[in-house]
Amino acid sequence: MNIITLSVLSLAMSTDAFAASITKGCTLKTPRILSAIKLGLLFGCIEAIAPIIGWFIGSAGADYVEAFDHWIAFVLLVGLGVHMLLESRKDDGNEEELAPNNKRSFIATLLTAVGTSIDAMTVGISLAFMKVNIYLAAAMIGLATTTMVTIGSLLGNVMSGWVGKKAEAIGGIALILIGCGILYSHTHA
Repeated sequence: MNIITLSVLSLAMSTDAFAASITKGCTLKTPRILSAIKLGLLFGCIEAIAPIIGWFIGSAGADYVEAFDHWIAFVLLVGLGVHMLLESRKDDGNEEELAPNNKRSFIATLLTAVGTSIDAMTVGISLAFMKVNIYLAAAMIGLATTTMVTIGSLLGNVMSGWVGKKAEAIGGIALILIGCGILYSHTHA
């Protein structure tokens, strides 16, 4: 996987967190830069750890499935992409504030960060089958997520929730294209 593909993957992985930060940033009356950076770092760190966990899980079984690993990566990435597309069409309803100003909202924020990182763990499993430098991939995913969440939480109240759902849909499409590219490159190489 080259640096361009890793960059696209990193941006795709950050879109669900970006969508959450925009959607929840809409509830903030006056977003502060320091709060947005803290929120971005929280999401980014969790999003960077998740693919490493997935990579270790995938590496444990990579030798057994080497002959059809590209199909596993394809199914996981396309399935995740379709899931993100479906999620982008859902109405979130009432959202709680993301700003960690008390224990309850911090726990809600932490759970949101963990929830949006599950897809990165799934991608980590896929990356184990492709012998990708997981630490580089995780750092890129974490940096992209930190940046996107920081920006999203600041822009959330200005742009409203419609942008976040479109970003998640674009991320889903990117994952589907990456999955199809992996399958194509392994079956036609």
